[in-house]
Amino acid sequence: MTMFHFFNCAILTFGPHAVYYSATPLSEYDTLGTSVKAAVVYLGTALVKLVCLATFLQVSENDGFDPYQELLKALIGFIDVAGLYFALTQLTHRNISQNHKFQAVGLGWAFADSVLHRLAPLWVGARGLEFTWDYILQGLEANANLVLSISLAALASLIWLRKNKPKTLIPIIYACAGIVATMPSITSYLRRGLGWYFPKVVGFELFTSLVMAFISWQLFSACQRPSA
Repeated sequence: MTMFHFFNCAILTFGPHAVYYSATPLSEYDTLGTSVKAAVVYLGTALVKLVCLATFLQVSENDGFDPYQELLKALIGFIDVAGLYFALTQLTHRNISQNHKFQAVGLGWAFADSVLHRLAPLWVGARGLEFTWDYILQGLEANANLVLSISLAALASLIWLRKNKPKTLIPIIYACAGIVATMPSITSYLRRGLGWYFPKVVGFELFTSLVMAFISWQLFSACQRPSA
């Protein structure tokens, strides 16, 4: 029963990444190499963030919300944006379109995040004798992170790769990218500042990911249209 629960949670956590790759044109254009490169960049970015967090943040004695500490975390979190910039603009890719490039980068980014932050807790905790919903919720959170990562990659590609985008959309693109990039700090405030329980936070992440995906899709479609 414990292994069955583990496999169910693992499929919920990592399965959508494989389904997304197989169900979209990414598999047809063989973009797996791009996703792997993006995953490696994510791991390097995570190492830099870890060093910065250990250097600049103080160990808190309580689990309360500290605005100064969270502001530092948010600023350090923008290292992810720098990593996405490198993955989108500096890595060599196969001859794929901008549409497929940002999806492949976002997919690799989200998969590396799930492996780094969820695989070990899943292996240790989901095989326990006592059933808990926490690991199912972590799987749902990984799905929300997948959508948010692809949305952020789409917005980043519009910022750095799309030159002739409508000027009226530029502030909206930057604002949406800022919201997605600071989602970890937003959810931290909901948990520690407002006292939200984990299921409510995950529900918020799922809802926000769908909203940001829709907005990103609309912005990307608007920038794809030829200017009048």
